[in-house]
Amino acid sequence: MDRKLYAESKVELTPFIARNYDTIMNSISFGKYDRFIRKAVQDMNIDKEDHILDLGCGTGKNAALMLEYLGPSGHLTGIDLSPDMERQFLAKHSNDNRLEFKKQRIDIPFDAGRKYDKVLVSFVIHGFPHDVRKKILKNAYDHLKPGGQLMILDFSEFDLLNMPWHHRLVFKTVECKYAFDYIERDWKEILNNTGFTDFEEYLYFRKYARLLKTKKISPIKN
Repeated sequence: MDRKLYAESKVELTPFIARNYDTIMNSISFGKYDRFIRKAVQDMNIDKEDHILDLGCGTGKNAALMLEYLGPSGHLTGIDLSPDMERQFLAKHSNDNRLEFKKQRIDIPFDAGRKYDKVLVSFVIHGFPHDVRKKILKNAYDHLKPGGQLMILDFSEFDLLNMPWHHRLVFKTVECKYAFDYIERDWKEILNNTGFTDFEEYLYFRKYARLLKTKKISPIKN
């Protein structure tokens, strides 16, 4: 991106990082990125007929894994703002009519034109100020069918000081100040106050990464 919308964010990527995103993520996770992403998608328990919205879909890596579980009537919509991500996403999936890409910001209200069984937000929401995260959650809520599931794949809640020094060094080097705030918050409480309930969590990468699953149940609270 040419200009950041949020000065301290590191999820708004430079063109170089966007073009090499999957390789970089595998490097900074000590080669474990591919494995735990695949396990997390498996833990989503995708049904063949699911309609899935992938907010901040990036290169389409997660989409490719999710499509393995979708049948002919399943559908996946990927949303991202980066032109570099759009090119990689479409290159991976140009011949699959179960899938579409929308170039769109996820931090402002939008209408994707349908309701979804599942919404995935993968390693995106931690990189925004907290008031902006609430807007992303509202978009997820508004696009889910009643009883639909929100899946947040991101950092878990942990004490940075208790990390091994080499993991702590990587986290401090590659992450922004918003991520430091993210890992300290009670995300089940936040989601419960945003109209979600029935939580399940799956931990990966020495419990520093988590898939948090929750359902849209009650009307959203103001």
